[in-house]
Amino acid sequence: MTTEDNAHRFRTLFISDVHLGARGSQAERLLDFLRWHDADTIYLVGDIIDGWKIKSGWYWPQAHNDVVQKLLRKARKGARIVYVPGNHDEFLRGYYGTHFGGIEVVENAIHTGVDERRYLVIHGDHFDLVVTQARWLALLGDKAYDAAIVLNRWFNAIRRLLRMPYWSLSQWAKQRVKNAVNYIGAFETTLAAEAARHDTQGVICGHIHHAAIHDKFGVCYINCGDWVESCTAIAEHEDGRMEIITWTDAAQQQVQLLAAKAA
Repeated sequence: MTTEDNAHRFRTLFISDVHLGARGSQAERLLDFLRWHDADTIYLVGDIIDGWKIKSGWYWPQAHNDVVQKLLRKARKGARIVYVPGNHDEFLRGYYGTHFGGIEVVENAIHTGVDERRYLVIHGDHFDLVVTQARWLALLGDKAYDAAIVLNRWFNAIRRLLRMPYWSLSQWAKQRVKNAVNYIGAFETTLAAEAARHDTQGVICGHIHHAAIHDKFGVCYINCGDWVESCTAIAEHEDGRMEIITWTDAAQQQVQLLAAKAA
């Protein structure tokens, strides 16, 4: 029996900000996640491929190719896969309405839950003033973020030697630094208003690398997080419940244990 035979199946999976082509992408961890999780529909909510990084220097190891092949294989097996490009994979925005190996490319999507609640599925970069009004600042920030990821990688290598769990510098900063907290709050408020403008009851997005599910602004705000640091995805269960899945080593071991018991 293969890993895929034991895969935990959901109604829908939402994945964003993988950044294939960037050295910080944790493609191996996503590949492992995709081996142990499956769904009838998979939404790729932007920045799956990092065109900005590819332009500045080619980096495409086997694991990054394996993620693409895994998604294409899921499409061939019958999963509906919908790709909503973001700012890092904006080169795909010229291909709305087309299919690549069974993967649909769309500007945005409306996802209807089991309870008939409608969700606007959108990356979210259009509502980030840094990206839309000051692209040079966004690119500068991208370089600083890369430096933080490298620093974080070395820091966590030491933590692993000490048998300590993974710790994210940028996630800590997002929760503690006032400007970051205000930025996240403004982004969430704006996306919630956009959902209301589309006459939907929720929004599912990415872009800011901060997974969340809440109803603070009168609609259900859901952010997929990322696969650079937090390694999170959103899963919709068959009963309509939305859940953040964080794919840590502990989560992987738990899923493997449950699969072994069911075998």
